[in-house]
Amino acid sequence: MAIARARRERRSGNLPEVLLWRVLRPRPGGLKFRRQHPIDRYILDFACLEARLAIEIDGEAHDRGDRATRDANRDARLSDLGFRTLRIPARDVLSDLDAVLRGIVSACSAGRPLHQPSAGPPPRSGEIFLGEPS
Repeated sequence: MAIARARRERRSGNLPEVLLWRVLRPRPGGLKFRRQHPIDRYILDFACLEARLAIEIDGEAHDRGDRATRDANRDARLSDLGFRTLRIPARDVLSDLDAVLRGIVSACSAGRPLHQPSAGPPPRSGEIFLGEPS
């Protein structure tokens, strides 16, 4: 059910999400992003799984009714699952997309591990590599 709902959401014409996806899709900073990605019982607007970052674009509907409480509960659940949540007002996406992109890449970089798996295993204590002074 969540996957079908995510597929429907991907086809929606939400302008801030469409604009943001255009700049996230080419993998800025070497980061891979997913759009309308299901996690648990939620569908994230965007996610960087490597950085464990959920990115939510909040329109004016998020300021109404019990939405703030629901968002806080969702963020707490995502935190329990190991994800940080970055909430971005839709108006910011529409007014300064470059600044939003820089903020997202920065937030992802802050959450990435110091050691990148593609670099191989970290050196062991006292291990000497060729080319290093002994």
